Amino acid sequence: MLVFQILIYLFIFVVSHARHVSKTSDICKTLLSEELVNEIASYENVKEEILKYVMKGEFKRKTYDELAKFVDKFGARPSGSEVLEDSIDYMIQLSQEEDITDITTEKVEVPHWVRGKEVATMLKPREKNIALLGLGRSATTPEEGITAEVVVVSSFEKLDAAKYEDIKGKIVLYDPIFTTYGETVVYRSQGATKAAEKGAVAALVRSIAPFSINSPHTGSQTYGENVTQIPTAAITLEDADLIRRLYDRGETIELNIKMFSTFDIGMSRNTIIDLKGIEKPEKLVIVSGHIDSWDVGQGAMDDGGGLFVSWAAPVILKRLNLRPRRTIRSIFWTAEELGLVGAYAYEKNHKDELSNINFIMESDEGTFAPLGLAVAGTQEAKCIIAEILKLFESINASTLVEEDSPGSDIAVIIKNGVPGASLHNANERYFWFHHTEGDTMNVEDPDELDLCTAFWTAVSYIIADISVDIPR
Repeated sequence: MLVFQILIYLFIFVVSHARHVSKTSDICKTLLSEELVNEIASYENVKEEILKYVMKGEFKRKTYDELAKFVDKFGARPSGSEVLEDSIDYMIQLSQEEDITDITTEKVEVPHWVRGKEVATMLKPREKNIALLGLGRSATTPEEGITAEVVVVSSFEKLDAAKYEDIKGKIVLYDPIFTTYGETVVYRSQGATKAAEKGAVAALVRSIAPFSINSPHTGSQTYGENVTQIPTAAITLEDADLIRRLYDRGETIELNIKMFSTFDIGMSRNTIIDLKGIEKPEKLVIVSGHIDSWDVGQGAMDDGGGLFVSWAAPVILKRLNLRPRRTIRSIFWTAEELGLVGAYAYEKNHKDELSNINFIMESDEGTFAPLGLAVAGTQEAKCIIAEILKLFESINASTLVEEDSPGSDIAVIIKNGVPGASLHNANERYFWFHHTEGDTMNVEDPDELDLCTAFWTAVSYIIADISVDIPR
């Protein structure tokens, strides 16, 4: 079942990156009543109150400071690990210190993959250490490693066109040039399976990133059914390009790869914090981020920032005594990195309550300067959100991007017809640090985190408080 979930996750993530900026203002004029437009505009003062409190008042820098404490204390928080569970306990205690008591956790079975020693050495045409990171749940090599010749392909089509005997017993290196994450990530997620079908003994992928300082990027991959599970890893852009140049000159390239790991099933928890609505408490506006991370880096950007802006929303609203009509629910998803496991568990546990989700939001692609929201839903739903976003022109966060499946975890919920959105932010450098040792607090900016926190809190409050439900 877990493999199937991961395949669905990968499909969702790919299609979610087909996006375009909405230009539907004329349509919206016919769909929204003047009364609703005026009502949304009336939230200007409360929006300003929230922005002022976060950006200039008592909450200034608090998101950054609390994130830094969290990241410095726990570092990486891999699925199934004790440190992840300790970090969940910490977030519960932090919330209770803010006098938030409506907190529940739900147990989730999660994958627990532990990276061991990983070494790659080029033996021919010269000796060179090759930096690499095994991909999630990669198979291990024998103790002596795997020594084999390398075949370089730029696409699955090139691999398909190769003869079986030309691939059998060799290491396949995929070296597609990064275009978008959604387009390029398939070589990481499916590369081992497709190489194994051709008889390869291992698969490598040029890191799915536009930039590198000799930094490999890990990530999730899944083995298809009825194929040999071969070791698979990412190497740096620099080493992949070196190997490509040698290969194109007709050189024989030989590598020795040693990769070791363990895999079992552990237990974790989704964490749910509610700020109850005063009129329709059963109706939910969800803000969310995932609390787990990869085992490399510190998980500051992916997804510590998203976790903390979603933690901050109910905290700020409680401090300001702003209780919306509907309930604001903050969810800290567990085990996102190895296949949206927490999100699938939530969907299963709450399948009879999905109709009560008015809107669902997630931040999982950085918390840099907010630009707006990437929104999925009906045209009328998008028009309402677009009208709300007009209130944030003063901080340059009024853009609505249309997406069929925004976010990662929330895509699991949105596919049920629930309207939702992910944070659209100035994250041009996000994939420089994504899934690497570079994902540390140095990537975060206190002022940009304040902007994200203020924006996230104010938007969720307005959606939760307006008189109309977001239509489906």
